[in-house]
Formats: sequence, C-alpha cells, structure tokens
Amino acid sequence: MARLLIIADIGNQCSATPRGLELAARLGLSADVVAFTHAPLDGLKIKAAEKATLRKRLLDEREQAVQALIDKYCRDGQKVSLKTVWEKDLHRWVNKQCAGGRYVAVVKTGHRSESLVHTSLDWQLLRECPAPVLIVAEKKWHRARPVLASLDLGSKVATKRKLNRRVLDTAKQLAVALGVELEIITAIEVPVLLADLDLVDPGAYAREAQANMQPRIAELSQEFDIPAGDFRCKRGPVERVIASQAAKVGAQIVVMGTVGRKGVKARLLGNTAEKVLCHLKTDVLAIKP
Repeated sequence: MARLLIIADIGNQCSATPRGLELAARLGLSADVVAFTHAPLDGLKIKAAEKATLRKRLLDEREQAVQALIDKYCRDGQKVSLKTVWEKDLHRWVNKQCAGGRYVAVVKTGHRSESLVHTSLDWQLLRECPAPVLIVAEKKWHRARPVLASLDLGSKVATKRKLNRRVLDTAKQLAVALGVELEIITAIEVPVLLADLDLVDPGAYAREAQANMQPRIAELSQEFDIPAGDFRCKRGPVERVIASQAAKVGAQIVVMGTVGRKGVKARLLGNTAEKVLCHLKTDVLAIKP
C-alpha cells in the first residue's frame, strides 16, 4: 500500500498529524508518523549510561504525546505507524527516507519565515525532498472547499509540461477523494520591464498569451475529462494570481509545481512555491518535475 509520511510537530498543537491522517484515510494510504526530538546531551557532564537513560526518557515522552494525538484523530481500521527519532538534521533524515519513491508525499505544518542566513525546514524540504511536500497551514480560511491546481500553460519546456500533467492529475484525485470541486488557474505574467518602457501593451500581451494557451488547454481538457471552461487565466505575478484566486474560491489545498532551486539563486530570487506560501492561508502541495 502507498504511504504518506507525516512529520509531527513538537508541542501539543499539531496541524500536520490530523490533516495528514485525514488525507491518508481519504486517499486509501497508510500513514507513517515520525516524531523528532533532540537535545544537546554531549554538553552535560554526566556518564554515558546516564545520557542514554535521559535520551530514552525524552524519546518515550515524545512517543506518548504523539501517540495520544494519533489515537485522537486516527479513523477505525486506518493503518498508522509511529516512529520517534533522535535527530538534529531533520531534512536530511526525511530526504533519505523519501528516496526511491517510498512515499507519496510528506506532510508538515508550515512555519513560514526565512532570512539569508537561515533556511527553515519548510524551504529545505520544498527545494530538496524527492517526494511532493504538503505544507499545512495552521490558520486557514473559513469554509475552505475546492482544490486549486496552478498550471504553467505558457511554458514550452517539456519537463514543465509534464509537471503540469502531474499537478492536474494529483489535484483531480484530491478533489475526488475530498468530495469537492476542482479549480484551475494559470497566471499570465507580463514582463514588467517591457511594460514599464511601453514596449508592450499589457492587455494585448495577455490576450495573445491566452490565445496561445488554447491548444494546450484543449489537450489537457480531453486527457483529464475536464471542461475547457474550467481552465482560468489571469494576468499578474504568479504568486499574486494564485493567492488571489485561492482566497476568492476558499481553496483548501493549492497544488502547484516547483523547480526547487538551491543555493544563492534560490535565496535571492525565491521559488514561486515559497513566495505563494507567504501569501496563503491554506495548505500547499508542492510537486517537483
């Protein structure tokens, strides 16, 4: 059976565990919950045996707390396992576990802050994790219903077109499993520099871009049995278009592709998925090519 990896939060409040268990049940997946804990025991002036005892105590306490959370939200007959791990580098452990397609996705509560000198676990997983990553929002819109798929229909790159299909397929499966509507959005981003220099007319540029997307829309419409009229195109920066549409329809999950840039380029420019996370109050499922 396909599996979902859920990262339990440290503390009594955890959004990822109940959301992950719900999705696993809806999608017919088994769930592996991992609870991390770590403390700088090497700095303590105690014997090795005492350190081992203290470490076991911390792991046992963590296991009991997370198991209580699982018991609260687990559905009857649902296959759920729990593993407590003593680990400091969480993203490395998760990436290793997800290698080889072992998990359908990773579910984690979002903690959305970043600076040039600190990369949060959210960003590290979005950039490096081999599996799709679902970042769960702690505070969400009321009456959240549809699943929103964000596509890049203007791209002529083969890998991005393939990614569009993965995003749309995943979003449709989620919508069916959750019993909600599927919304589809594509942003038409007008080059700011060209518009500022009056070298292009933004309206005309957007209309031409949308017209060029029609063959691709027709193709996806037929392949996924989705009415062509359900594919919506809006002009504006990608992150703002997605956030605006998600807020308008009250999307409970936004499914989108991410190229997962690394290094200085990613830190200075930011990936689209990361920019979107800063604007949304809903769950975001990021899928790589």
